[in-house]
Amino acid sequence: MISHRACRLSSRAALVLRGRTPFPSFQATWGRLPYQPGLARGLATPSDFPKYLKSKPAVTPDFGPKADVPSIVKGVIDDIRQNGDAAVRKYSQQFDKWDPNAGFKLSREKVDEIISQVDPQIISDIKEVQQNVRKFAQAQKDHLQDFEIEMSPGVHLGQRNIPIASVGAYIPGGRYPLLASAHMTILTAKVAGVPNVVACTPPIAGQIPANTVAAMHLAGADHIYLLGGVQAVAAMALGTETIDVCDFIAGPGNAFVAEAKKQLFGNIGIDLLAGPTEVLIVADEKADPYMCAVDLLSQAEHGPDTPAVLITNSEQVGRETIQHIEELLPNLSTRELAGTSWTNFGEVILVRDLPSAYALADQYASEHVQILTENPREALTAMKNYGSLFLGANTCVSYGDKCIGTNHVLPTRKAAKYTGGLWVGKYLKTCTYQEVTDDQASGRLGELCARSARAENFEGHARSGDLRAHMRLGRKYDWIEESKPS
Repeated sequence: MISHRACRLSSRAALVLRGRTPFPSFQATWGRLPYQPGLARGLATPSDFPKYLKSKPAVTPDFGPKADVPSIVKGVIDDIRQNGDAAVRKYSQQFDKWDPNAGFKLSREKVDEIISQVDPQIISDIKEVQQNVRKFAQAQKDHLQDFEIEMSPGVHLGQRNIPIASVGAYIPGGRYPLLASAHMTILTAKVAGVPNVVACTPPIAGQIPANTVAAMHLAGADHIYLLGGVQAVAAMALGTETIDVCDFIAGPGNAFVAEAKKQLFGNIGIDLLAGPTEVLIVADEKADPYMCAVDLLSQAEHGPDTPAVLITNSEQVGRETIQHIEELLPNLSTRELAGTSWTNFGEVILVRDLPSAYALADQYASEHVQILTENPREALTAMKNYGSLFLGANTCVSYGDKCIGTNHVLPTRKAAKYTGGLWVGKYLKTCTYQEVTDDQASGRLGELCARSARAENFEGHARSGDLRAHMRLGRKYDWIEESKPS
């Protein structure tokens, strides 16, 4: 899941900008661990497993908002519920410095004008990525079949997958213009058959995010609003004078957006609650430590609180990965965020063998799990808890984030233990139906229903069954004889 949290430039960042890295060496920070013969490239053998070659600090900093997020969000929601568009405009001015005279909705003419300013190569890339997302989402839908079965003669049960009528898609702005989220939320909803998709994205520094608007339009959004934060989520969930109520809201966002979705859940459905991005790599002795380092940092740059974890059965792979990260960070443009995440949330864990690695990874239940082993597909059966798996050195988490076609809206904070990520099925209601066309079958079901209901003291339920047994099988019941109209 993509996370966006404000992080002010600190004195550490100032040092970086002056060409001095604020990140201490691994040796200076954690000390030199004793060399153990036989652990160099092969499998580890010590008995004290798991062994942390790099661990998180005992107390990790809290990079979340310092304000009382639930109270602030509740206040905004209550205001919008009562005052509609006026409240939306007030919060847009307050939080995004955005108050368009023409309103928040972009007309088709305005959308066309915005898209005409986008680099043609970006348009081409958006279309190619969306083709991938569409193809995979369509395959998901094709594997969800409506069906009907005859349970017994004259007793028909069925199931239909019905698209939600109206969906709201939130496309974050903030630190990064996440146009990829448009593919994942809007396009997937359209493939599912959702007839009405309302999409909101915030202005960035008072400017229209043209690339994001292009992605939203090309993904199939029916209505596009330049509106961000809690005010956008609340407007889509509650409705205003100019924004229709949605039945379901999808998309990542910061802590305030997540809290808004949490508080509004019940009024509307939601995809899931987003936390900071997570990456976990399982690597064996044949993995490339440089690749491990690059791929861990690729996710650590999302924010200052991204867990980046390497689990390996090779001490050399673990130590060399740490060394490469030290060397790569100073030249990474997003080094302040990536370095902060690595310092405070990075871990390198040595385990006895790959089964132990998979078992430990399952306990983490990370959002993204990358498998850099000789036989990566064994993870498909060895692991059960993950948002998405990335198998082998030719695959990376960034592919999933940006272009390969799977959905990047994924569970975090161990939610992978009970749910998967956003997919076509989230936009469908799986609804059942039943029909009894045979009189004898209806009567027999009536008798069974009546006995089952009375076992639970539901007399009213039982009488519905009695009536069918009476009408179809001629059964006699005192309550019917006493109450039946003459």
